[in-house]
Amino acid sequence: MSARLSRLVERLVAADYAGAALMPATNLAYLTSLRFHPGKRLTLLLLPANGNPPVMVLPQLELERVRASVPFATQFFAWSDAEGPLKALADGITAAFGATVPDKPLAVEHTVMRVMELRALEAVAPGLRTADLDPLLSELRMVKDAEELALMERAVAIVEQALHTFIRQIRAGLSERTLSRMLSDAILAAGADGESFANMVASGPNAANPHHENSDRILQTGDLVIIDCGAVYQGYHSDITRTIAIGDPGPMARHVYDIVLAANTAGRNACRPGVSGATIDAAARKVIEDAGYGAAFVHRTGHGLGLETHELPNIVAGSDAPLLPGTTFTVEPGIYLPGQFGVRIEDDVVITPDGSRSLTTFPRELIVV
Repeated sequence: MSARLSRLVERLVAADYAGAALMPATNLAYLTSLRFHPGKRLTLLLLPANGNPPVMVLPQLELERVRASVPFATQFFAWSDAEGPLKALADGITAAFGATVPDKPLAVEHTVMRVMELRALEAVAPGLRTADLDPLLSELRMVKDAEELALMERAVAIVEQALHTFIRQIRAGLSERTLSRMLSDAILAAGADGESFANMVASGPNAANPHHENSDRILQTGDLVIIDCGAVYQGYHSDITRTIAIGDPGPMARHVYDIVLAANTAGRNACRPGVSGATIDAAARKVIEDAGYGAAFVHRTGHGLGLETHELPNIVAGSDAPLLPGTTFTVEPGIYLPGQFGVRIEDDVVITPDGSRSLTTFPRELIVV
């Protein structure tokens, strides 16, 4: 069994769960390196906590591919389109847990499992009790190993290379939508497998919306422009935001930019082993509040980053768990003034044994094009 699966089994035993049922999604890829195309054919990995080997219930058409890819002992229960998945699932549950219905709760992914899989489990195991697997998996995924960090660093290098290319192309007279397409092309040309999310180019008053959707607005001299983008490399994500100016944005905009830059610096400086997301959030937020713009900082300071663009930990008040070395997340304070402009500066950070390190190194000072 893989080391990651073994660590999850240890947590399942400690939580007194019968085991776990994993969907063909990000968590399964993290634990086993198995990847599936999303579909409507039932596929589940049953991971027992009783010492039995894992069980894979899957469509017949996937059997040989998966069997050749699994690097640990696994029992396979394949089903055909003609017969449907319920018998294979029932047999798989019995093989995994030694009973038709586990006597302890089965941990499932509350934020991932669909009604289809849940109803199938309930149909073949009447009376089945379930629990939320997500907290146990989040604990595992928050702390990245050396291989994961190397992939994230490559994802960062790709998006920063793309940004250097892209920013040289920005000028007044181009639309947000046109620039967005240019940014996508630059990220892919730099070596990304894809974009972490639909990139954002928010100009002028549109930059006052933290989640602006790119529009046909034409960039004008004096605009501040928020650029939020990321690259995916071998499954791992980067996420960076920089705010640039089209010509001189004026003294007020420069003043606000400097406040956000100071908040970003304070947030990154607060990152160290044992500190909480709440403490980092407070450090960045205090700078903005002391400058009189607290009401204009309308979102958390950051979020976890890795196989997904948003995962744990949350860098926000109430997130009090101490952060361990290897934990990766963003620091992205912002100020948003409706009808005027917005500023956000975002970096990707990893906690190290003796402090922290910013994976992103793209210049943070205001760039004027």
